[in-house]
Amino acid sequence: MVKKEKRIILATVLFAAVLGTGTTVSAMHIMEGYLPPGYCIAWGIISIPFLVAGFLKIKNLLAENRRNITLIAMSGAFIFVISSLKIPSLTGSCSHMTGTGLGAILFGPSAVSILGIIVLVFQAILLAHGGITTLGANTFSMAIAGPAISYCIYKTCQKAKASKPISIFLAAGIGDLSTYFITSIQLALAHNTPDGIMASFLKFLGVFAPTQLPLAILEGILTVLIIMALETYGTQELIEIGFIRKGASK
Repeated sequence: MVKKEKRIILATVLFAAVLGTGTTVSAMHIMEGYLPPGYCIAWGIISIPFLVAGFLKIKNLLAENRRNITLIAMSGAFIFVISSLKIPSLTGSCSHMTGTGLGAILFGPSAVSILGIIVLVFQAILLAHGGITTLGANTFSMAIAGPAISYCIYKTCQKAKASKPISIFLAAGIGDLSTYFITSIQLALAHNTPDGIMASFLKFLGVFAPTQLPLAILEGILTVLIIMALETYGTQELIEIGFIRKGASK
């Protein structure tokens, strides 16, 4: 084996080792057993009304047109794939994109709550990513709060006459960051230090930030590209859900 091949194999092993590391405590999906029972129950109860609204929203979308299932399924698949790619950071945490901005922009935030909780359940069971006891907290941060902020950012940019790519980029990117902001609050409330909740919040946020900032930018770019592709190849589907007005220019 030549020296160059040995270096390639060594680099590959080191790369795999890095991807396999990262503490579960600081991962964006709060891991099983990391929240006290009372917090798990509280976040679960808080999430219930949003999930009911999301179920009714998807039910109405399908009642209006059964073909909407294609875009709904695509949005759910995007969330699953993109949020399953955990990237370890130098601070010992694991970060990942959320993918919820796409669904929030297309369907509104309530529908994404159902897509998000389905993804979180599968990830907790199949990938040991997140947990069942912490499902309520993870659902609120990633599938409720994040999409709601993405939607508000998108609508605000549209009212300000910002271009569609800029609106989508900001909505997806800021929605991604807001998920980690909410997660930091959840962790600080459950595990605050003698210095106070704010100090704990800043500590958790500081753990996430180095990796999450570039990932949020990347998610914004990916979301723009996906919607541009949909406008080219799925114009009729976007017209049917009201994202594009019939006869309007792209």
